[in-house]
Amino acid sequence: MSDLDLTFHANLHSKQTTSNTLRIDVLQPVRQWLDNVSVNDPTLARLLYKLIPGQCPFERDVFVFGRKIAHIPPLCKLNPLYDQLVGLRFRSMCYLVDVCGKTL
Repeated sequence: MSDLDLTFHANLHSKQTTSNTLRIDVLQPVRQWLDNVSVNDPTLARLLYKLIPGQCPFERDVFVFGRKIAHIPPLCKLNPLYDQLVGLRFRSMCYLVDVCGKTL
């Protein structure tokens, strides 16, 4: 390879690495806000516990005439805020059980 080819490959590689490191996560402020929500009120804790499902509501088996023809896999992991919402539900549940003494 000539010097010109080596320079071109070096420039191409540097542009690829800088474009990979310049990713901007637009949901990061929402993730941080959800992670920092403190559950200190029994009414709020119960509301969050009821609103956020404990399991993925989208997973389904499709039956026609008693025979399973399709399976829709859980799509919750595609939700970019899934981990934060599950964490918020868990904190709400822990508050209700530990602090309020409620049985769920």
